[in-house]
Amino acid sequence: MLRLAFRTLRLRKGGFIGTFIAVFFGALIVASCGGLMETGIRGNAEPQRLAAAPIVVTGGQTFEMPKEDPASLDADDKRKFEDARLPERVRLDDGLVSRLRTVPGVSDVVSEVSFPLTTGDQPALGHAWDSAALTPYALVTGTAPAAGEVVVESASGLKPGDRVDVAARGKVESFRVAGVAGSPRSITRAAVFFSATDAARLSGYPGKADAIGVFTVPGADVEAVQAKVAGVATGANVLTGIDRGVAEFPEADTSGTNLIVIAGVAGGLSVMVAMFVVASTLSLSTQQRSRELALMRAIGTTPRQLRRMVLGEALVVGLLATALAAVLGPFLGEWLFGQLVENGVAPAVLRFYQGWLPAVVGAGAAMLAVFIAAFVAGRRAGKIRPTEALAEAAVTRRWLTPTRFVVAALCFGGGTALAIVTVAVMTGPIAASTAGPAVILWAIGVAMITPGVAKVTTAILQWPMRLLGGIDARLAVLNTRAGIVRAAGAVTPIMLAVGIATANIYLQTTQQELANQAFTEDVRADAVIGSAAGGLSPDLVQRIQAVPGVAGASEYVTSSVFLEAPYDSSDDGRPAIGLTASGANATIDTKVTQGDLKALTGRTVALPDVYAKDFDRGVGDTVSLRLGDGTPVDVEVVAVTSQRRGFESLLFPADLLAPHTTAGLAPQLLVRAAPDVDPAALTERLREATAGLPVFVGDRGALIAAHDKDQAVGAWVNYLLVGMIIAYTVISVANTLVMATVRRRREFGLQRLTGSTRAQVLRMAGFEGGLVALTGIVLGTVVAAGSIIPFCLVAADSLLPMGSPLIYLSIIGLAAALALVATLVPAWLATRGPAVDAATSGSD
Repeated sequence: MLRLAFRTLRLRKGGFIGTFIAVFFGALIVASCGGLMETGIRGNAEPQRLAAAPIVVTGGQTFEMPKEDPASLDADDKRKFEDARLPERVRLDDGLVSRLRTVPGVSDVVSEVSFPLTTGDQPALGHAWDSAALTPYALVTGTAPAAGEVVVESASGLKPGDRVDVAARGKVESFRVAGVAGSPRSITRAAVFFSATDAARLSGYPGKADAIGVFTVPGADVEAVQAKVAGVATGANVLTGIDRGVAEFPEADTSGTNLIVIAGVAGGLSVMVAMFVVASTLSLSTQQRSRELALMRAIGTTPRQLRRMVLGEALVVGLLATALAAVLGPFLGEWLFGQLVENGVAPAVLRFYQGWLPAVVGAGAAMLAVFIAAFVAGRRAGKIRPTEALAEAAVTRRWLTPTRFVVAALCFGGGTALAIVTVAVMTGPIAASTAGPAVILWAIGVAMITPGVAKVTTAILQWPMRLLGGIDARLAVLNTRAGIVRAAGAVTPIMLAVGIATANIYLQTTQQELANQAFTEDVRADAVIGSAAGGLSPDLVQRIQAVPGVAGASEYVTSSVFLEAPYDSSDDGRPAIGLTASGANATIDTKVTQGDLKALTGRTVALPDVYAKDFDRGVGDTVSLRLGDGTPVDVEVVAVTSQRRGFESLLFPADLLAPHTTAGLAPQLLVRAAPDVDPAALTERLREATAGLPVFVGDRGALIAAHDKDQAVGAWVNYLLVGMIIAYTVISVANTLVMATVRRRREFGLQRLTGSTRAQVLRMAGFEGGLVALTGIVLGTVVAAGSIIPFCLVAADSLLPMGSPLIYLSIIGLAAALALVATLVPAWLATRGPAVDAATSGSD
């Protein structure tokens, strides 16, 4: 039967090409997402500044979080703890350096501290000169820096004796250039070296190190020394090889986690879409051969032989398609990764990987879809009895099988359950975590019963179509109803495209708009002062508050904290904002129900009312927290606030939260104008007051625009991945409709011989394409509504999503145009020749 399968493929080029396209694009997308996932799992970035040290030690970025109430836990039972990732850099104590020097096999230990600065308008990183050995940098000219001096890179254009202004930690200082150094390798960010005293002062973390480089004696086994170092540096990360890049570029590790999530969601969604599209294409191809398969049954072919032939054909096509996809997958994956880097989702230092595993996974997913689709497509033909074979070929196949019914019922039940959970349990934007998966369940459920639903929809739409289109529309309705299973093969991918695109895009636009509303509601500032050199000087607040026309000024710090007591099993990091007590009431509009934000000094916190209720805490009570860098702290509740549901943040004193962030300083200062002062005039006064400082001043519009930009990064990722899936679905829609229309050449010829003109045949085909598109659009809209409405009820207290109606109109317009073009163009080609030739030709 395999030999027969190869022979039939040569005579069935239309079905071959259609199946090949569907399998190829499905495997290509899955393989490219696999490359993104492998890149995220590896999280590799080539070390640059730390390349010379064979071993690098960094602070541990995780801590053990209990899965149950610590009061009932055995501290030695590690199974009841899980690692929680800290959002801020964990620094090391410099005292570890002397302990590491005593480790056997260690020849030298060098600590490294980096801090952002600018020289002129050029951003750079500051370091102590001692750490130059970690690259290694070597002096080209001049000497090592003393106090008040710096060593710069050759590319700076400076020379010994020059003066250079350095902006760091919100202040500008002048330094003398003592020397010029060069590096043996390319460095992403320029370096400026200081004396050890100046570096400790400017970094803001004296006695601390970002990383520690460990050098081994010649001939020592690096892995053996690494194990000994790990025994001394308890709780720290001890890295070798390419893993050292994470110590230098911690954003590579965080971005790697994001890539895993992005690739997992997009890849899983792509597999689901591929399953349906491939199954739809193969099912349509097999249906078009129903007469041929029936004849084979009638002349003695056994059911097993028939199934083997159909399966063999599909596997041959699938193997060819997946082989090509495996070759091209890395190119698409690398392009996608480049787009993520270009739009700030992943750092440029992260190395893209795509080995053999993503190709195997993509090929395996595609071949699994092919196998299942071919098995289902050949099963029905194999079950037909020889005496019924020819009759069966002339009628519409039974479509509602027990398997379809069960799968549909389970999916509709699951979608309904998720909708109930979304409405009854979820709050705010986190409702998307259940609303998102719901669209998949609704889509699968509808796909299982598409022929039946399409039959009902056609019956409803036939009257307006007949009224508008006359006899041509009537013929289109009759043809669609007679070949409802064939029509359903085209309706399903349209439904998937419309449903998935509408749901995902409107979920994203609604979340983005809600986040912007929450931000603009809470922030009352008329101007913002931002840092151009790693953070604002702590004394800038008093300086700005003294400017005429300023009603209040407050530092604005953002981070995340973890609740330790009272215990909360759902805590995975809660948003935290740091404010200056004297200006908090003036610059933010958060409603205070108990206490006063002016009491936010020392170790204190303002709890959102929902947290206060859940934790049974009020003003005067104590809460135990772990700050963003892992530092434990007990804070007193001094206020309870009422904030928009789903966007609650704990409020802290800025001088408590900022030192435990990576920057160590507030990145922004919010300023409120006095009632009688024009905000534009205030902005100009602030620019005059901060002249000469490494800051920039913007109005309220700039503040909101910066927040919108942060939100837009996440939205862009969603749009890119949804766009990929939609593009695949669009190709599959065109593929299915072209296959279905081209196979009707003989039918069109017979119509023309019985009196229909070519124009009438084309109008009929156009009405059929319109009916298919309209049915798919209706079903896709229902699928999208099943996830959007519950989410909007919870998050926005509305039935309708936030976002332009043009989004939906564009989606359905594209679906309708695609269906019409993919139907009319093949129909026009199929009716070009004489009707007699078409009527007497085969159907391929």
